[in-house]
Amino acid sequence: MLALCMTVAVAGGSLVACTPRPDTADPVAQDFLDAWATQNFDTISEITDQADLATSMLSSSFDGLQADSVELTLDSVDSRDTIATANFSVVWKLPRDRELAYDSSMTLTKMRDEWTVRWEPSLVHPKMGANQHLELRAIQAQRANVISSDGAPVLAPGSIYRVLVDPAEGDSAVVVNRVAEYLRVANAADENVRTISAEDILDNIGTSTYSLTTVDANLGARMSQDLAGIPGLIFNEEAAMVATDPGFAPDIVARVSRIVDEELDGSNGWRASIVTSDGAIIDDISYNAPELAPSVRISLDHDVQRAAEEAVDLRPEMKAMIVAMRPSTGEILAVAQTDEADKDGDVALMGQYPPGSTFKIITAAAGIMYQGLSPDSIVPCPGSMNIYGRVVTNYNGFSLGNTTLDDAFANSCNTTFADISTNLEPGQLQNVAKQFGLGIDYTIPGLDTMTGSVPEGEITLDRTESGYGQGLDLSSPFGMVLVASTAATGSVPTPILISGHETEMSEEVAPLDPGVLSSVQSMMRSVVNDGTARGMRQTGGQIYAKTGEAEINEGSHAWFTGYREDDIAFATLVVLGGGSEAATAVTDQFFVRLDELRAASDIVPVEDAS
Repeated sequence: MLALCMTVAVAGGSLVACTPRPDTADPVAQDFLDAWATQNFDTISEITDQADLATSMLSSSFDGLQADSVELTLDSVDSRDTIATANFSVVWKLPRDRELAYDSSMTLTKMRDEWTVRWEPSLVHPKMGANQHLELRAIQAQRANVISSDGAPVLAPGSIYRVLVDPAEGDSAVVVNRVAEYLRVANAADENVRTISAEDILDNIGTSTYSLTTVDANLGARMSQDLAGIPGLIFNEEAAMVATDPGFAPDIVARVSRIVDEELDGSNGWRASIVTSDGAIIDDISYNAPELAPSVRISLDHDVQRAAEEAVDLRPEMKAMIVAMRPSTGEILAVAQTDEADKDGDVALMGQYPPGSTFKIITAAAGIMYQGLSPDSIVPCPGSMNIYGRVVTNYNGFSLGNTTLDDAFANSCNTTFADISTNLEPGQLQNVAKQFGLGIDYTIPGLDTMTGSVPEGEITLDRTESGYGQGLDLSSPFGMVLVASTAATGSVPTPILISGHETEMSEEVAPLDPGVLSSVQSMMRSVVNDGTARGMRQTGGQIYAKTGEAEINEGSHAWFTGYREDDIAFATLVVLGGGSEAATAVTDQFFVRLDELRAASDIVPVEDAS
């Protein structure tokens, strides 16, 4: 045999030898891996000792992992007489270009010169046991919060109940009326509960299932128990972003929720797990945590909003409102208005009212820019002045004679500022107003706004009346808070509500000259320290402001607008509130309450002081 199988040749100094090829398990191990990769279960059945178990577990793992394919590489085979161990690598190709990779091994045995794969669950994965398989599962990413500028959650993931009626299962009229009455009673105890009109719904309901309303999780759970058993009434619990404080700027928060809804979804994670036949997870072999979306930040501040709401509610019988802004950034900190004002819509942001003497901020700036005035300039302040036939009168006809511009501003001389504006060229006052943001249109995601308008002044009378905020001058509190913010910084801030959502404006305007700005600020300080707003109780910092009383046929609007040195601008309006004292008092209470809230939030409990 040796003579036949060996050839010895000497050629170029080389030696060639042949020996018999050993009988190894390599081919069978490779056949098994090839059959696994192609899901050729017939071949697997032929070369394994437990065909049913092998095909069942491999098939259920393919399905459980939702695998597109699997790559198997034979790394080594250690054959010893009648037993062999084959080591191999596994790479499952999963949906969305994901992979699950690990190493495993199989045992092969030899009987009657044939190698067979000994089936064991650990062949599929080293940790797998009997009656188990692999499964791919999504890990849902929790939705992000919407937070206020002070970091407190405004909207958080939660649930609501949807209340529906199925006309095919019951009497729609009975269902709708029962729900409407239940919500009416609930609203009497909690004004945040929305009521429904049974009459309107019954006029529009058809023959298919109809959504009546949604309620929060607590109310929904109570309703579903209290109204259980009414035919045709359905309650469905649904995932939703839930307001953490239903009373916190509900209209604005609802708008924000609709705008940012898709931004709150993170990227789901995934896990590949060993599970039992009934789906219980035994162990994870790969865990990929979800990626949470960053929180969406809105500019509203809890303390500022709360203080503003409490302040306007001091005059619940009136249409009172406050808009607050951070001048340095344009962040809208608060929008508050009484229930009476709510009846007219979003008037704090869109209502158009004559601004009265608060407009003298703009007239004073125009006089400094175009007429060379300064706070020390001597100007006339008679009790009344006939300007081209228009008789302008000061409040109660008071007169300061010839006085400084600063004194005329602090005491709000109508005659002084009517004279200044009359002597401006057409368009000059309108242009200066735009430099303060008044007359510019803004598109702010989450808010509908109107700043106001100032006439060009081609007619002398228009210029005369515009100088002290009467005639054709119009502004919203939103417009006047922009004026105040510009007076604080020198540039019109870009108002913003939702971080990452850009505001568009109708035109760009130049900033104020630093000298003009300084003069305006000096005069606004005099209003509070020595003028029409003296005597405020708040002690949180110097306020720079201008009072205003705008006369209309029905009476007078009370205005107060300005800023405090801690970067808060404000515009307060009490519609038909009479003298400016009404708006000044509301604003004073706003700052007093804000400082109380901030002081309370800074207190550290004794047990936590360490």
